[in-house]
Amino acid sequence: MNNHWISHPTSLHGKIIDLLPLEACHFSELLTAASDKRIWEFYTGDWSQPKRFQEIYNGTLKSREEGKEYPFVIYHREKQRIIGSTRFLDIAPYDKRLEIGGTWLMPEYWGTAINFDCKLALLTHCFEVLGTNRVQLKTQHNNIRSRTAIEKIGGVYEGTLRQHMLKDDGTFRSSAYFSILTEEWPEKKEKLQQALAQKLSRQ
Repeated sequence: MNNHWISHPTSLHGKIIDLLPLEACHFSELLTAASDKRIWEFYTGDWSQPKRFQEIYNGTLKSREEGKEYPFVIYHREKQRIIGSTRFLDIAPYDKRLEIGGTWLMPEYWGTAINFDCKLALLTHCFEVLGTNRVQLKTQHNNIRSRTAIEKIGGVYEGTLRQHMLKDDGTFRSSAYFSILTEEWPEKKEKLQQALAQKLSRQ
């Protein structure tokens, strides 16, 4: 895998979390973390279902082998537990772009410093290690909580792709797209660091 844009293994470290490369040995603990149905309200399917979970995460490990994705588990150092997952996907080395997605957290960590900490680690790696030109993020068009979170970490709204993805229930979801460009990163990084510090000071 050394010829891939993202070498394996790659671990990233924030103030309170570690992003560790997803491995099959994490599946049991990760499935337990994924058990709350609220997590999956705006996803294309319910990944708390063991069969669907296995399909998704076996698929992303295969995609890692092909250089298409790079999945992480989100490990809370103080709690010593896995509390969610995230990944790089839509990896396009020639165009120097990728997407941060497949991100979810246990609901008890919603609205905390965790998302800021994760995104700062991910974006810093993208722009300062990989030399990425564009990082995109997307969410279901009516997922207000997720859209707000993306905007808080500096994502610039670009537009919505209508009926973009087929969901497990046979309906389609529209996807709101956001991005951060390399020339925007220094300013976005400073604001993200400030937001993280403020969150940490209140916890």
